[in-house]
Amino acid sequence: MPKKIIKKYLPDPEKIKAIKSLHFLGDRLHDPNLWHLNRHSVSLAVAVGLFFAWVPTPTQMAMAAAVALFVRANLPISVALVWITNPLTMPPLFYFAYRVGIWILNKPHFDGEFSVENVFSSMADIGGPFLFGCLVLGITCSTLGYFGMKAFWRWNVTHRWHARKKARAGS
Repeated sequence: MPKKIIKKYLPDPEKIKAIKSLHFLGDRLHDPNLWHLNRHSVSLAVAVGLFFAWVPTPTQMAMAAAVALFVRANLPISVALVWITNPLTMPPLFYFAYRVGIWILNKPHFDGEFSVENVFSSMADIGGPFLFGCLVLGITCSTLGYFGMKAFWRWNVTHRWHARKKARAGS
């Protein structure tokens, strides 16, 4: 079931391999594990994508793709999950990361008005807790995503196996 749902939305690997700007990756891009949907590669992809979703840089997708290539996780899923933090969701999620950071580090809350000018002018006070919160949430979400996907995949396979067994017994 998860395999069928995921496969429906994935791009064709042959089309991606044909993109000339990606030829510098050579044979690494032809690794079948980057494109196959199995419990291991999808769970790793979820972990990679969720971790880099919390990295506050415009190069999130490139970093997720590089790590997916290195750990041999499913490449499209790794890159797609980074878009959890998109221009609409970034402000509340990154504010939450800042709040987590000040809570864990036991720092005082930023007293000024939360505007772009104030945030940039007091980046020295805000930056540490914000980045620490992003790191904590990235590690937490990637760990939960990895084990959650493994558990969901196993539950789904077991559920389908029992359903087939029940259907055969009823025949």
